[in-house]
Amino acid sequence: MATLNEIVRKSDLVRRAYDFAKKAHAGQKRKNGEPYFNHPLAAAESIVEWGLDDPTIAAALLHDTVEDTSFTIQDLRNEFGEEVSFLVDGVTKIGKVKYRGIEAKVENLRKFILYLSQDIRVILVKLADRLNNMKTLYALHPSKQKRVALETMEIYAPLAYRLGMQKLSGELEDLAFPYLYPQEHKWLIENVKERFEERERYSRRVQPILEEELRKDGVEMTKIDSRAKRYTSLYKKLLRYDMNIESIYDLVAMRVIVKSLEDCYAALGTIHKIWPPVPHRFKDYIALPKPNGYRSLHTTVFGPENKITEIQIKTQQMHDEAENGIAAHFAYQQIKNTKNYLERNVAFADRKELGWIQQLRNWQKNFTNSEEFVQSLKIDFFKDRILTLTPQGEVIDLPVGATPVDFAYQIHTDIGNHCSGAKVNGKIAALEHPLKSGDMVEIMTQKNKGPSEAWLNFVHTGNARNHIRAALRHSGPSMFNKKELRTLEFKFTISDRVGLLSELTGVISRSHVNIQTVNAKLPSVKITCGALPKEKAEKLLAKLKKIKEIREASYRFV
Repeated sequence: MATLNEIVRKSDLVRRAYDFAKKAHAGQKRKNGEPYFNHPLAAAESIVEWGLDDPTIAAALLHDTVEDTSFTIQDLRNEFGEEVSFLVDGVTKIGKVKYRGIEAKVENLRKFILYLSQDIRVILVKLADRLNNMKTLYALHPSKQKRVALETMEIYAPLAYRLGMQKLSGELEDLAFPYLYPQEHKWLIENVKERFEERERYSRRVQPILEEELRKDGVEMTKIDSRAKRYTSLYKKLLRYDMNIESIYDLVAMRVIVKSLEDCYAALGTIHKIWPPVPHRFKDYIALPKPNGYRSLHTTVFGPENKITEIQIKTQQMHDEAENGIAAHFAYQQIKNTKNYLERNVAFADRKELGWIQQLRNWQKNFTNSEEFVQSLKIDFFKDRILTLTPQGEVIDLPVGATPVDFAYQIHTDIGNHCSGAKVNGKIAALEHPLKSGDMVEIMTQKNKGPSEAWLNFVHTGNARNHIRAALRHSGPSMFNKKELRTLEFKFTISDRVGLLSELTGVISRSHVNIQTVNAKLPSVKITCGALPKEKAEKLLAKLKKIKEIREASYRFV
């Protein structure tokens, strides 16, 4: 496989991205004191290792330029085109999502990250980014270390696992483990190290014996090696066995890589011929793959010296897919169909080859078939739900058509009851504005304001509707039945300027008036507000007329 340096020399796109990122990050330092450019470089090297295409390598090199330099996504679009800028934009958006340790919302957050990604390569760049960040986590403040480690353990490691990237998933878990469970990690290091070393020495003694027997039986091997069980995985298993290390048979498992599927079962026969199998310890993950697509034969035998030994048998492709999952699958498709891939018509494997997708399909029952999924590289998880964000990065799951009022009540009843306005993606929006997935919503509140009966006409969630009705009942007869309090409509003729509409709505909001709708068809602007007495409407109108760009201003009760 080519190295990043080799690809930089051969690919014009990657070379330009390399030079652009190096210049953009010039003079920047990371928390650990090293040049910032080392980080996107490391992310790109992971992408190369996983066998991905040139646009993904370029996106990895550029993934922090929008977030951490003066360059914009439009600058990248102009310089590198739509595909690379799309990937960078997806990674930038994911970076704004934060996990705060609310267990009930973990699954929503995983779905949201996949929704934002749309293209699987976005997730892979983000995972490469997170891997390098975890390796330098020691340089951050302890409080941030724990938050990032928790996010990695709860969100990114499971995402990697669901994409079949078991090596990456395990590595992310092991990098997070000492920050989340320092005492447990210390205990493992002190109690397991000698046993690991002992088992590895045993595996090295067994290896030539097994190689000779397989050769005698004509089994074509690629290699035999061993792998130590990861610390996090080991700790989870120890919890199930009352922390008894003697009960763990796969501290170090032997791994037999063979040439073909037939050789897998032939090797199994040879192993069971020379060493008796431990009853009930054989698993055929080739005939019945794991949900994330993992395929292999696992057997546990009474090996030399009568030691219980776990052996895994797989082909090279199975091994690569177990290590790098969907990235390996992507790489195989490129190798098999280079011409079609360059034309963005990736050839498709059959359903069995796409076992890694099954877990993703389980997240959304009306998902498209797997061929269509791979063809478009798109993920459309929600047909009738949207996922929105608070300014703090918390994901709020709502039905399609939900409004800022639904959003407010989903956060907390008091937020909903005192909602006076909303900003969507940093801009003032009407309370009945339909939200869409990816929107960042900020709710403005006023202590002396209550819900409006008019809200019942546009809210979409039963939760919001029930709380509005309860609040209206609690406050007595509806204020909309009182003649002196009626919905108010302001009408303006304006001279347009940047920020004028925001200034108008700001004056109204600061006067503790609830904005319901904003309709701007310049030079005319109509703003509908909640119920208001006539004298307060007159005072507010006088304030608004002081804005010099307002040529005409009037109001009426509706």
